[in-house]
Amino acid sequence: MKTYVVGGAVRDRLLGLPVQDRDHVVVGATPEEMLARGFRPVGRDFPVFLHPETQEEYALARTERKSAPGYRGFVFHAAADVTLEQDLARRDLTINAIAEDESGALVDPFGGRADLAARRLRHVGPAFAEDPVRVLRVARFAARFADFAVAEETLALMRAMSDSGEVDHLVPERVWQELARGLMEARPSRMIALLRECGALARILPELDRLFGVPQPAEHHPEIDTGVHVLRALDLAAARHHGLPVRYAVLLHDLGKGQTPPAEWPRHHGHEAAGAALAAAVSARLRAPTDCRDLAVLTAREHGLVHDAAALRPATLADLLMRADALRRPRRFGQLLEACECDFRGRPGWEERPWPAGDLLRRALRAAQGVDAGVIAAATADKARIAERVREARVAAVRQALRPDGEAS
Repeated sequence: MKTYVVGGAVRDRLLGLPVQDRDHVVVGATPEEMLARGFRPVGRDFPVFLHPETQEEYALARTERKSAPGYRGFVFHAAADVTLEQDLARRDLTINAIAEDESGALVDPFGGRADLAARRLRHVGPAFAEDPVRVLRVARFAARFADFAVAEETLALMRAMSDSGEVDHLVPERVWQELARGLMEARPSRMIALLRECGALARILPELDRLFGVPQPAEHHPEIDTGVHVLRALDLAAARHHGLPVRYAVLLHDLGKGQTPPAEWPRHHGHEAAGAALAAAVSARLRAPTDCRDLAVLTAREHGLVHDAAALRPATLADLLMRADALRRPRRFGQLLEACECDFRGRPGWEERPWPAGDLLRRALRAAQGVDAGVIAAATADKARIAERVREARVAAVRQALRPDGEAS
């Protein structure tokens, strides 16, 4: 029985990066031997065990055989006669197929160290094409390792997997899992761009794919199309270390522009309502978490008004706050403003432009929060008019706060 550290822990150590989790592969052992040594079984589809002290994962060396379409269509074989090289051969990328034995010696049968040095993402072998999740994983690694290029032969294989319909077998949970992890990487735009380049984006997120080639409104930045703008805004959200809900909202905020008939370009009148409906539909299909879905729908629906805040009447601003549920959920409203600012600055030369909408709307929210609805309700004889009176008070408070001397009065 021999144990090896494998995968990301070895890769990241060789890159000089912090090692988060250590996975192990065990060669020459049976499940019974693992149990006898105190390991606790956790694997459903194949034997994986937790170390009795470190709680790190130890998986028996295994091979896999394609038995049906999709990432679940595999038959696994784990036995004491499976070699380390056979186990490494089933992995996705060469940089993830390096093992380290207990003495620190490396086992690298597929040239992973050379690909690390060359800053190259290259698949291990033809079995790569059997698992559509690997298309998403390569795209995610492209977002994480921004200075790595995808090998031409790997990109060609990813295109073939898209063209053949293999990626159509991806289940929503795995798409969301990989998408969410990729959005949280340093350069999430590279994930989307690579998925588009290999044809997978049109199958996984066709609503987003349609934005490429759709021009921006003339008053924005006609030199870049809507898809490129979204990717710039997404990378800005990453650079500002915004959370997943904000990054996801930025990704989907302009989906409505893909519905505009080409005859109306570059105008996109009313795209916000269409975009909100699409953001809701995409989120339902991906089974996105509630916080991500709600912020994406809110941002798609309201980002136009947010940008126009300085030109809006106090009543319209107060209604925006209430429609966004900002008084009950101020943190989410702050996330809306974060997403909208990334949208605003996601154009060449706009990164340092003043964006007064954020400060203005925060002042408006503070003013509306200062209205005591309970006092108004108690003082209103006609209870049917309470909501109307509260709204009037909030509009008045917003109007006062936004006067040039509003905060001093």
